[in-house]
Amino acid sequence: MSRLTIAFLGTGLMGRPMATRLADAGFPLRAWNRTTAKARTIAEHGAHVCDSVEQAVRGAAIVVSMLEAGPAVDATIAAALPAMTPGTLWIDMSSTRHDEALAFHARLEAQGMRFLDAPVSGGVPGAEGGTLAIMAGGSLRDFETALPLFAVLGSARLVGPAGSGQVAKLCNQLIVGATINVVAEALLLAQAAGADPAAVREAIRGGFAGSRILELHGQRMLDRNFVPGGQVKSQLKDLRNVLAAAAEAGLALPLTAAATRSYEAIEAELGGADHAAALLALERINPGVRLGEGEDRLP
Repeated sequence: MSRLTIAFLGTGLMGRPMATRLADAGFPLRAWNRTTAKARTIAEHGAHVCDSVEQAVRGAAIVVSMLEAGPAVDATIAAALPAMTPGTLWIDMSSTRHDEALAFHARLEAQGMRFLDAPVSGGVPGAEGGTLAIMAGGSLRDFETALPLFAVLGSARLVGPAGSGQVAKLCNQLIVGATINVVAEALLLAQAAGADPAAVREAIRGGFAGSRILELHGQRMLDRNFVPGGQVKSQLKDLRNVLAAAAEAGLALPLTAAATRSYEAIEAELGGADHAAALLALERINPGVRLGEGEDRLP
């Protein structure tokens, strides 16, 4: 596996540290990004930076895409297919809609390719530290082919056939997006009711309310640190995808809908901020109440 050439497409906030880890682990790596300059730092780790998608995928045994959204993945597949060799495994680690993942699978399979949808959770710290949670949909054979690659990036689990990885990611983002908003409400309530919100957070960390979100994003809110991490616009894209999947399944998800509205209230102004900025949306509908006294740290 370590001798197979990997084409890594998309070296943005998440893709760059993921590609860097693969290069550092000894995988022969070709890196491509729409803005080529963003891929240059990976060259310092032994990767070959390509000027075109076609150049990156030609002769590669595995293609990994880590792109902004489904339309970008679709356009990149269209550009790549003429240069790809039948049997190539395409691993899409982007976050897309379930129906988009199924369409990518069908399109690649029709051309003799293989496909896994394998979105991730863990944010930039997880990408940098190789601790991402990887949720894969596809065949066991293809999953086993990808396991040595996944082991460099985090912990992977096959959750079902093609498209299932995106379903798992949607479930993950539903919990993350809603919980960030709930943590914001709890801390702001503590502030408004006269308690010390930092002490309240410490007091409940060891109980049933304890979570990674209370740990990390609760501290971000107390510090008023909204430099991303995961961005408002990315969280909002995922929550909209959750609602689309729910509509297809005939479900109403009221908490997801409320979290979506919260992020929509700050999308235009703060789309690039960390998704802990749900606190700012909450403060705006509660005039005169503010968590702490520090200055906002914004991108």
